[in-house]
Amino acid sequence: MKATRAVSQILKNYEGETPGVKANLNRILMTGKLGGTGKMVILPVDQGFEHGPARSFAPNPDAYDPHYHYKLAIDAGLNAYAAPLGMLEAGADTFAGQIPTILKVNSANSLMPDEQPKTQAITGSVDDALRLGASAIGFTIYPGSSAGLGMFEEIAEMRREAAAVGIATVIWSYPRGEALDKDGETAIDIAAYAAQIAALLGAHIIKIKLSTDHLSLKEAKSVYQDEAIDIATQAARVKNCVDSAFAGRRIMVFSGGSKKGADAIYDDARAIRDGGGNGSIIGRNSFQRSRADALNMLGKIVDIYRGKA
Repeated sequence: MKATRAVSQILKNYEGETPGVKANLNRILMTGKLGGTGKMVILPVDQGFEHGPARSFAPNPDAYDPHYHYKLAIDAGLNAYAAPLGMLEAGADTFAGQIPTILKVNSANSLMPDEQPKTQAITGSVDDALRLGASAIGFTIYPGSSAGLGMFEEIAEMRREAAAVGIATVIWSYPRGEALDKDGETAIDIAAYAAQIAALLGAHIIKIKLSTDHLSLKEAKSVYQDEAIDIATQAARVKNCVDSAFAGRRIMVFSGGSKKGADAIYDDARAIRDGGGNGSIIGRNSFQRSRADALNMLGKIVDIYRGKA
């Protein structure tokens, strides 16, 4: 598979990586309607684990079928499809080679007691990713949780194992836990910190949430104010997070969050584009819509990232 100049420039930022990892990153970056642009849109479907089947799929019952998500990602011309082990296995043979996949190797669920430290169980392996032909593994960390350090150790080891066999690593870096209140989970200083942690752990692709202009940490607040760091707009906050991931030397995509109106999703995509982010990873806002609506919305997002909307 060829690489455009834009993609080759991105891959140059991954110095010291194995050729296999770069080949899989190239595959993701060169696939779909955004292939070759350096931008990407990924479909993640791990919400059944996180929120349960009814909350995830009842708004669009076709989405109970794992094949539906493969088809949606392929027909929408997306760069990759991410899901836990069972979801990928359920369509791995039918759709083999048709779209890059990302095996989500850890998950949580909403049945756990609130008083338990925020963490996730490892539910997949690098061997599973190899067997299924996945281009990457995906792993969630919770900066702010008392269990966070253990999660860092788990992904550090799994990342080394994956890189040794040419598989890339995507880190979902979601601030959450006893150290943070709800405002802190999406505060700009915390979001930028989460991006930095993921980059330091060796993530090849970083997934974070879009942030608010709230500043959570007293020490960080004074720095933002003293240095006049612009966080007034969503695009400015995206740039601050991109800067925090090695000055944009790591691919960064932003979560679509809970279901919302199409105009809000388009505004988010424009802010990500204008702030220098690489794209969106959109789950519920894709598969909870009808197929026709989802394809139309994803097509518009692609146009935004291509600078056409």
